Amino acid sequence: MKNTFAYKYLIIVPLCIFCVACFKLDSNLFNSRTDITTYLFDAFTDEQDFKLNSSYNIDSVYSFDVFSKTAQETAPTRIKACLIGFKHKLKTDTVILYCHGNKWHMDFYWQRAKLLAHINGKCRYPVLFFDYRGFGLSEGQSSETAMYADTRACLQWLKDQGVVSNRLILYGFSLGSAPATEICSHVTDNPISPSKLILEAPFGSSEIMVKDASRINLPASYFTNLKIDNCEEIKNVSIPLLWTHGTSDMFLNYKTHGEVVYNNKHYGYKTKYLVENAGHDNIPNTMGFDVYLHEIGKFIRMDVK
Repeated sequence: MKNTFAYKYLIIVPLCIFCVACFKLDSNLFNSRTDITTYLFDAFTDEQDFKLNSSYNIDSVYSFDVFSKTAQETAPTRIKACLIGFKHKLKTDTVILYCHGNKWHMDFYWQRAKLLAHINGKCRYPVLFFDYRGFGLSEGQSSETAMYADTRACLQWLKDQGVVSNRLILYGFSLGSAPATEICSHVTDNPISPSKLILEAPFGSSEIMVKDASRINLPASYFTNLKIDNCEEIKNVSIPLLWTHGTSDMFLNYKTHGEVVYNNKHYGYKTKYLVENAGHDNIPNTMGFDVYLHEIGKFIRMDVK
């Protein structure tokens, strides 16, 4: 009887592991939607993390294409981007490049980007955000390498418009923490590098994500092809960092993810803002929009190195 049980166990466990491995995490991390024909922005009525009232109006929105190419590609891929604010102000104003999370497309993150555009009150900072390839109306196939290339393509566009490093802020939310941290870690690969980094609910690495999600002590490569490792990349980052995370984040636990990233930054200024009772996707509204804008704005305006 014991031998029969042991035999069944030896068969079932490898079979379960095989089945789990077939469902790679990559498709969950790149949770894109391409079933749209245009971006709706304020007219978007599907699920959103929060909805701003009419007092958060926008004076100017400029949609355009950016062309991105990885080192392995021979032809560029068309990426969809949007600038909240006036294009001519890019030559003089502080600019925020926003790297969004893993869900859907720019419509889902419109409220977040629009909120950021109100940091400086009436004299607003321009905010550029975009869809990684495979998201929304951006062409191509989603991948980690492509995500980094797409972000650098937006950096090149900003540089072409007259943006310089000391006026550029990079903001990464959730999945967007990967390109944001990678960009700041490999400055020699960038057409222009940011002067400050903001990470909201970042994850530590694909390895940590796998262990947290599966509770199985197997290599992350068994579940995902992603090599993302913000915990290591942040060690090379010397520009000022603001980390914010919800203490009730059930998707990316702040202790196993964000806190490790924060603690691994050994050079330059860093500060954190932990939001009590906030989950993964409701930090701005849990803080209160005014408090959120005040804290982000204070960090941007701080004279620190």
